[in-house]
Amino acid sequence: MVYSLPEELVFPHPSLAEPDGLLAVGGDLSVDRLVLAYANGIFPWYAENSPILWWSPDPRLILLPGDVHVPRSLRRVLNQGRFQITADKAFDRVVRNCAKVDRNEGYGTWLVPEMIAAYEELHRIGLAHSFEAWHDGALVGGLYGVALGRAFFGESMFHLVADSSKVAFVSAAAMLARRGYELIDCQQTTAHLLRFGGFETDRADFLDRVERALKHPTDQGSWTPYMEES
Repeated sequence: MVYSLPEELVFPHPSLAEPDGLLAVGGDLSVDRLVLAYANGIFPWYAENSPILWWSPDPRLILLPGDVHVPRSLRRVLNQGRFQITADKAFDRVVRNCAKVDRNEGYGTWLVPEMIAAYEELHRIGLAHSFEAWHDGALVGGLYGVALGRAFFGESMFHLVADSSKVAFVSAAAMLARRGYELIDCQQTTAHLLRFGGFETDRADFLDRVERALKHPTDQGSWTPYMEES
């Protein structure tokens, strides 16, 4: 049975999720509830005209930032310096571009207006971050997610030019590795992320990894300087 959230700031244990990963319904998208959700391996995803749905899939796809596989063809693109990669320079624009992406694999993220506003608030307080790919001064790709401790919970990505989001992703992973991040949560398994070295792990292992990562302090605030250090 799917758990109906009360007004109290609480979630059922993720192990109580349905086979498809659906754990709970209702609640709100306040900062405190979102932080509690991510800290417990839970994320929101729901369609327009639907109540808020909370998910904890099993198995879970993750990536280790220092072990990301870069295909030879993409490495050539990186070496060409075709794209300039930044962090937290255009969060709002990245999220709104992600909202236009049609998800064909996994649950993805249907960014209804309430979710966009919630992630913008997380960004305002320095917990949600974007990585942008620029070409000739134009934003052509990017991704965003939520960071707690040394875990980065990826949410969505988009591209307007081929390879732009891939370059943004591997650049983001490299920055996260330099900062000592222990995992990137990919939420759902896709062929695209498997090619980068993502692997599935069961819920218990995933939650253990998140718990360990959250023992570290959170890099709260703008990440622009971290990317500029590279």
